[in-house]
Amino acid sequence: MPKITMNINGRETSTEVENRTLLSTALRENLHLTGTHIGCDTSQCGACVVHVNGKAVKSCSVFAAELDGATVDTIEGQANADGSLNVIQQAFQDHHGLQCGFCTPGMVMSAAELLKVNPKPSEAEIRDYLEGNICRCTGYQGIVNAIMAASGQDVPSIAAE
Repeated sequence: MPKITMNINGRETSTEVENRTLLSTALRENLHLTGTHIGCDTSQCGACVVHVNGKAVKSCSVFAAELDGATVDTIEGQANADGSLNVIQQAFQDHHGLQCGFCTPGMVMSAAELLKVNPKPSEAEIRDYLEGNICRCTGYQGIVNAIMAASGQDVPSIAAE
């Protein structure tokens, strides 16, 4: 089995993986980073979104062996240095952007990339950007409100849709 080395959440990490091992599986099973959720294994739900070399990627759609030397950021690396929630995580808590929590890691990681490329997105832009992330619980309004709040914008007082 090939040995790969990646910078994961700021730390150089090595593991052996079969060529067919998906990044989501390597993170969860080899490296015990279980915050990355596997919801569908077909790249449909977005629960497994991580950042690879600064870009949001559905980790169930890429082989870990292809990422030797890559930088990977997961939900475990999103908290502040003191362990407190970062601004996006806190906004999800404050604005009820989660319910069961299964989709939350992928939503937070997608939101982080969105706010990096568009620091003040409109509600429509947020909804469009999250099209590849599925949530079965919240109705999305809390998630949209959380992302708007994390961007420093006023949160609209819109009833949940």
